[in-house]
Amino acid sequence: MELNCLVDGKDGAAIPLTPVTADTLAGIADALPGDAAGWVVGSGYRGKPGTVLLLPGGKKGAPARALVGTEGESDLWSWGGAAAALPQGRYRIDGRLPAAAATRAALGWALGSYAFTRYKAAENGARELLWPAEADRAHVEAAASGTWLTRDLINTPASDMGPAELAEAAQALAAEFGASCEVVVGDDLLDRGFPAVHAVGRAASRAPRLIDLVWGDAGAPRVTLVGKGVCFDSGGLDLKSAAAMKLMKKDMGGAAA
Repeated sequence: MELNCLVDGKDGAAIPLTPVTADTLAGIADALPGDAAGWVVGSGYRGKPGTVLLLPGGKKGAPARALVGTEGESDLWSWGGAAAALPQGRYRIDGRLPAAAATRAALGWALGSYAFTRYKAAENGARELLWPAEADRAHVEAAASGTWLTRDLINTPASDMGPAELAEAAQALAAEFGASCEVVVGDDLLDRGFPAVHAVGRAASRAPRLIDLVWGDAGAPRVTLVGKGVCFDSGGLDLKSAAAMKLMKKDMGGAAA
């Protein structure tokens, strides 16, 4: 899955993003050129994590810089908030972050850039961040693309994300990364010793499935993750409150993850 929100490019073409905290905001604002410090004070900006403030000064009124409120170098989610709040454009983080901070900033930006586009294209345009120099690209790409895929599966309506479609997603992932994937379907669940899975799904028009995805060196220590995968639709008795029923569509989130 391509992360088009993180790109390579030259710094000169990108708007600098200056990370601030509530404690460092005043000092950083005082060091800004021109009337920028007055702009910060006049705007009432406080550097709250996840918030941004565009500073004028570019050509034809374009922003010359943006302040990004964070909780410090260990922060991840504030960069996601910035990616969602900034207008379409290309940005770069001002200065050089330590490796761990750069990785978290890039990952946060990627997670905040997610959009569910299966049925409708995103309307707010791309917000691109130049890769921070010290960021662990492999980690960011793996964590972000995996999270995007999980969100896509969860956000897909139950009419298009039943047991068969969830199994197909696992099989596609196995093919991409050289894993094995076995799918046990319908009454075969009884023969294989999975009566509870069979009991939950047997009355549905779509046969229940158990998905067994295996990856890695056969001689390595084994770690097993088990995820609940109820692909819920509107059938059956309403035994929960209306608010709880609305969340049931996402009851396959454990299997998606």
